[in-house]
Amino acid sequence: MIKSPSTSFDITTDQLAHALTAHDDRGIVSALAPLDTTEVIEQYERLNAAERGLVYAALRPEVAQHVFDRLDTSLQVEIVEQLSETEAATVFALMRPDDRVALADELPESMVAALMHGLDERSRTLTTAVRSYPHRAVGRFMSPEFVTTDPTLDAGATLERVRARLDDAESIYTIPVIDAQARLIGVISLRDVLRADPSTSISSIMKKPLSVVASMNVEDAARYCAETKVLVLPVIDEGDRLVGILTVDDALRILEDAESEDAARSGGSEPLRRPYLATPVRSIVKARVVWLLVLALGATLTVKVIGAFEATLEAQVVLSLFIPLLIGTGGNTGNQAATTITRALALGDVRPRDVFKVFTREVRVGALLGLLLGSLGFVIAALAFTVPLGLVIGLTLLGVCTMAASLGGLMPLLGKAVRADPAVFSNPFISTFVDATGLIIYFLVASTILGL
Repeated sequence: MIKSPSTSFDITTDQLAHALTAHDDRGIVSALAPLDTTEVIEQYERLNAAERGLVYAALRPEVAQHVFDRLDTSLQVEIVEQLSETEAATVFALMRPDDRVALADELPESMVAALMHGLDERSRTLTTAVRSYPHRAVGRFMSPEFVTTDPTLDAGATLERVRARLDDAESIYTIPVIDAQARLIGVISLRDVLRADPSTSISSIMKKPLSVVASMNVEDAARYCAETKVLVLPVIDEGDRLVGILTVDDALRILEDAESEDAARSGGSEPLRRPYLATPVRSIVKARVVWLLVLALGATLTVKVIGAFEATLEAQVVLSLFIPLLIGTGGNTGNQAATTITRALALGDVRPRDVFKVFTREVRVGALLGLLLGSLGFVIAALAFTVPLGLVIGLTLLGVCTMAASLGGLMPLLGKAVRADPAVFSNPFISTFVDATGLIIYFLVASTILGL
């Protein structure tokens, strides 16, 4: 009988847990032996810190390096801090320059200096070059290890260049073509090189290159790479000289991290930046508590609004029954608009200069939603209570939905305009603000129609 992947995973998890509990080194090795690198990482990320140390120590050196290279940076830091200086230097030396930079950004500077000192001259030079770019520039995420060709060479000579760099080049499937001044003038795929006659000139078969400047924002560069569907995106400096490449797998990882960050912040939390089960409880609490405190303080505004209209509520106690419905509908409407615009910003569908277009569009969307929900609210409230009360509910839903949608569409654009994360301006703050303003609209409409 063939076991399903989930069944095999559960069996391995149980075997590994039993071996870890018994501190059985042979059992740990036996449980890990049948697993490939991806499966080892899946098991590793489910363990606590002490268990991760035991598992990493049990891995064969070549497997351990493959696992290390694919772990989140936070888990790499944890491993490096537990290794001896010699072991840490060996692991650091085997990493690619861009991966070294990501790790170095999370380590104490004294440790980074020691690790950099242990590199050979070429590795140190490449790593230092990548590290010289600003933190959110694509240059800091590019690989400086690549193979190039010259327009004066032929396909046969280019193929020899590729063979000579098979062990150290980040990618060989797309080959940049540079001139004598290292300026990018074209690209050629390995497929085209292999297809061509060895004597065919590169200049006759190369294509116009797509590229990004090293100072460009890394998320924008990664999205451009994904949208153009290229395997390798050349990275150039201000003088059009080739300085590195961004591979599609790195671009997709960057976008995944950015989307995880946006999702966390739109939900009122800081991103964990590591697998959930591998994150200490105190780190999860720290990621959430600040936003909860901010939102709790913001919620006091809602309490003050209710207090200000206390006399209105005393005159018509039935109004209190609809408060959860109205503020809930307003919050959901605003969150829908904010999430839509935040995503559109990320995809490049809208820009801060489109603020008027977005505003007018969301006003219409909110008004139509309010008309639909308000009509339904009017009918239900009129049948259950009175027609005037139904009118209050209907008009309030119309006003709240229009206000919430327009505000939800504007906030991410304002965040982008002031160089803040649009997701931070999204759901939590909108919900708090809409709760208060929605109640103001509600009580003002009720006071007018019911004569309170």
